[in-house]
Amino acid sequence: MTIPQNGKVATVNGVALHLPGETLSAEVLRQRACTELLRQAAIEAGLLGDDDSAPVDGAISVEATAAIEALLDDALPAQEPSDEACRRYHAAHARRYAVGARVRARHVLFAVTPGVDVAQLRTRAEACLLDLRCQPGTDDGRFARAAGQWSNCPSGAEGGNLGWLSAEACAPEFAQELFENKEVGVLPRLVLSRFGFHVVEVLEREPGNEPPFESVRAAVAQTLRQQSFATELRRYLDRLAQAATLEGLEFDAELSDVNAPPL
Repeated sequence: MTIPQNGKVATVNGVALHLPGETLSAEVLRQRACTELLRQAAIEAGLLGDDDSAPVDGAISVEATAAIEALLDDALPAQEPSDEACRRYHAAHARRYAVGARVRARHVLFAVTPGVDVAQLRTRAEACLLDLRCQPGTDDGRFARAAGQWSNCPSGAEGGNLGWLSAEACAPEFAQELFENKEVGVLPRLVLSRFGFHVVEVLEREPGNEPPFESVRAAVAQTLRQQSFATELRRYLDRLAQAATLEGLEFDAELSDVNAPPL
């Protein structure tokens, strides 16, 4: 999602999401649109006064935050996963729950920052990934040079080196890509995280120990609850968007792809 080049202000049912001439990243615009849809739904449901002030610079009132939480509690009741579903998920993702698993890795980060052209940024990241995968092992310094030239992470000054990482030390979406496979080398696809696009090379793996299902069942169940909530939230936001008047933006799958209330 991007703001049109003509500078048109993006609105949800007439409520502006940004100031005239202001440029937002796709992520920020997505969050603001989702939050405004939920704020207006809370007003419609009688959980928030219709005199609630419109967001300022994307920030909503304390009352609106509480009302949205109440709205979601009512509209998206928690669904408890079955024991069978938990066991199936654990069988397919047992490595995620390994104790002591570590990965030594380095990366090139193409950071998503306010005003950046996300499509162009992704194209640059994919070109870097392709270049580093075309000639694996022929020049060990190529990755370090790419990190020094392109990475928006301080690690770029050290060749992109991240050292030894545990899943707990990483953003969840980053950890998922690193720890749910056994690959060593430059990963075949970009890793997308809240920070941007990563070209990642796994240098070494220490697998750790996989505990039995019974000892991690609670964690598995929580993961499935979160996934269920995210799915239902996407559907709910899509329904709200279809009933709303949106100007200056397109509400598509990327826009509604949220994993938690965008407050």
